[in-house]
Amino acid sequence: MRLGSGTFAACCVVVEVLGVVLFLRGFFPAPVRSSSSSKHQAEPPAPEPSAGASSNWTKLPPPLFSKVVIVLIDALRDDFVFGSKGVKFMPYTTYLVEKGASHSFVAEAKPPTVTMPRIKALMTGSVPGFIDVVMNLNSPALLEDNVITQAKAAGKRIISYGDETWVKLFPKHFVEYDGTTSFFVSDYTEVDENVTRHLDKVLKRGDWDVLILHYLGLDHIGHVSGPSSPLIGRKLSEMDGVLMKIHTALLSEERETLLPSLLVLCGDHGMSETGGHGASSTEEVSTPLLLVSSAFERKPGDIRHPKHVQQTDLAATLAIGLGLPIPKNSVGHLLFPAIEGKPMREQLRFLHLNTVQLTKLLQENVPSYEKEPGFEQFKISERLHGNWIRLYLEENNSEVLFNLGTKVRRQYLDALKTLSLSLSRQVAQYDVYSMVVGTVVVLEVLTLLLLSIPQALSSKAELEVPLLSPVFSLLFYLTFLVLSAVHVIVCTSTESSCYLCSLSWLTAGGVMVLVSALLCAVVSALTKVLVRGKLLSKNAAHSNSRWSELDLLILLGTLGHVLSLGASSFIEEEHQTWYFLVSTLCLALCHDIYRNYLPGDDCEPQRCLHVEGGFDGATPALQDKNTSSAVLELNRGCKSPSSLGTLRGYEKWMVLASPWVILTCCRLLRSLNQTGVQWAHRPDLGHWLTSSDHKAALSVLAALSLAVIFALIQRRCSPASKVAMALGLLGVYCYRAAIGNVLFPWQQDNKDISKGILEARFVYVFVLGILFTGTKDLLKSQVVAAGFTVKTVGLWELYSGFVLLAALLLRPHNLPVLVLSLLIQTLMAKFVWKPLRHDVAKVTVMHYWFGQAFFYFQGNSNNIATVDISAGFVGLDTYVEIPAIFLTAFATYAGPVLWASHLVSFLSSEASSSADGSTHSQ
Repeated sequence: MRLGSGTFAACCVVVEVLGVVLFLRGFFPAPVRSSSSSKHQAEPPAPEPSAGASSNWTKLPPPLFSKVVIVLIDALRDDFVFGSKGVKFMPYTTYLVEKGASHSFVAEAKPPTVTMPRIKALMTGSVPGFIDVVMNLNSPALLEDNVITQAKAAGKRIISYGDETWVKLFPKHFVEYDGTTSFFVSDYTEVDENVTRHLDKVLKRGDWDVLILHYLGLDHIGHVSGPSSPLIGRKLSEMDGVLMKIHTALLSEERETLLPSLLVLCGDHGMSETGGHGASSTEEVSTPLLLVSSAFERKPGDIRHPKHVQQTDLAATLAIGLGLPIPKNSVGHLLFPAIEGKPMREQLRFLHLNTVQLTKLLQENVPSYEKEPGFEQFKISERLHGNWIRLYLEENNSEVLFNLGTKVRRQYLDALKTLSLSLSRQVAQYDVYSMVVGTVVVLEVLTLLLLSIPQALSSKAELEVPLLSPVFSLLFYLTFLVLSAVHVIVCTSTESSCYLCSLSWLTAGGVMVLVSALLCAVVSALTKVLVRGKLLSKNAAHSNSRWSELDLLILLGTLGHVLSLGASSFIEEEHQTWYFLVSTLCLALCHDIYRNYLPGDDCEPQRCLHVEGGFDGATPALQDKNTSSAVLELNRGCKSPSSLGTLRGYEKWMVLASPWVILTCCRLLRSLNQTGVQWAHRPDLGHWLTSSDHKAALSVLAALSLAVIFALIQRRCSPASKVAMALGLLGVYCYRAAIGNVLFPWQQDNKDISKGILEARFVYVFVLGILFTGTKDLLKSQVVAAGFTVKTVGLWELYSGFVLLAALLLRPHNLPVLVLSLLIQTLMAKFVWKPLRHDVAKVTVMHYWFGQAFFYFQGNSNNIATVDISAGFVGLDTYVEIPAIFLTAFATYAGPVLWASHLVSFLSSEASSSADGSTHSQ
């Protein structure tokens, strides 16, 4: 079947997307959900078990607390409360933990550790998926059963102050609220004062049942300055004062109420050593959970160490504490210390309700639930509970009754832990069958696409797709039968749910047909390529073309990187792959240069090297046929012997030394920022520079870096752009000094710290001016046909504007990354690519390699916690979504963007040089 290259590519993309979707469906399995409606329904609670006796407890137990105050401090790590910082900066909280009427826990938050999924986990008890990372930017209303919805349905009056995510997740649930944006990370003062200013009034009122306070300042300090910042201690002291005020007010009010109040202190997620969050490091997933109430009796000398629990356990505990049904999708279990002071019958009733809820969820999500140990433990617990009820109704007090109750309670607690673990494991269980089928589809399409590239790039732009004949071949039917048999075996033998097995037989058969047809098409295309290759090898036996070591390195390095992405450990430490590749590339370039400068056996170099000539490979793509022919003849005529004497002394030594200089720069950059997972915690030069004790050294380094940036970038700028660049770089330093990162020579302290909004906007003016100048030159070259020179200048102006923007957004200690990136680009362009006359493909791949390496030199990784969110708010005094997203994305991918823009500028410059050379020769 003959198809155009565009149609064929579109079909490949569609099938590729289907394969990727199928793989992702297996990699991110559907969460555990109850089959009942997500809307709140007044379902009757499970009755109390009975064995031969009738129990009259068929309703929900009454609430344990009259009021609940939830203080959620964003990015609160467990060691901020239970560690040395808690002892130093939070003395009142430390007193409550060690001697007060409280229970303390270390609650583990499941990744992704970002705010919106964590709030969902706290209120629903379920484990959110990774798609919630995207939804975190604009949280939709939560339709899943949760504590807030249950409380509102029960007539509870709820008030929320702080992060507006609560208002977005639970619209029309609060009788009063005041939301603040969570993305404007430059503000860590007003964002918390807007919450605290309501406390004095609301604590004196009695018209509420649940009060939610979400403080964002600690998280913002972490994003801007990291967990070691002195601002962390001040913020913790501020939060300690808030907790003391709330606890004191609740204690004074309890004298007039029958039930005690409950104060909950928790964090939604932790904070990494760099100040970010989103991944699964210990610092990011470990959060404190403190329950404070006068109902929790504590004897003198009773030492309670924080116990490790799951963050999802809070939903069931709050529901029981407020006298509400446990959310249907909750996989957490009740925190028993919260009810251990109650009578035995109430304890068993609470545990029974939680166990019944988890058992129903298990039955609806696990096909073989009867074989689960948690289900068997539940049945035993319920039977023993019924015996206890019968004995309790017959005689109220006896040692036998107490011992049996203790045994039932222990059995229930074991069942709860087992059920919760089984359901949590179900959420994290991969659908391997769907992943394998999706991977096979993707690989088949990629192989077919690669085999068809020569035909697609031909002058006809058409290709023969071997699809119809394979469909009617014996191989197709045999493959289809084998795949169908495998499908039947997998679906009938697996104990867990598979997405493909849940599809209809007709749909699953269509997938098998697609896989079989693609396999036959790949085999047919591969056979044709092999036959064609044998014919070409016979006809071109006289050809002496061969692949160089550099060609093999580029090919094998690219393929090796692609294959390495199949292992999660290589993805976590991908920076090591790129560091190795660019270092090896430098050595290969050094070998290539020395081999071409030193004569071979016939006393002739293998290639002509010169600095002033044109550039192979760029010209045919960018010029007309006549110019291309002239340049091609010029290149072919360059066959005379070359030696070091043909170059000037300075250029000769720079050509020889450039690979070693570049290799040294890459090695220095590796020491600047530790990244990845395994070694991210180790100290590096960046941590040393950003410490408050070395601010003077950072200031000197930043000033020198900005000066070198101007020296490297101004050489091809227009006079107006040179002035704008100089003023813009000066504004960058002023901005960093204004926010306290660096010092002016006359500035001895950093008392006058501002947000630097005026200074940053001053720089933005020059960035936009340079970009406008470059865009004007590009349009002029297209409309007026002004030639390559104007186009080249325009592209360099755009590149310069991107460099100035990167200098503004990157942290001060990362400015050397930008400097060395410009230096390496200059050395490669003038002393490597031009003398060795590499073609477009090699230069493009090298730009890609270095762009990826500089992504990691910045301190980035494949961990979402390394994203510098503070860059999105440089120069903004309020949260504006589109500019914040653009600035954050640009700062994160500054390395690849700058190398890609340099590639375009370099190719245009070389095409312009080749065109000028051809014109002069004519």
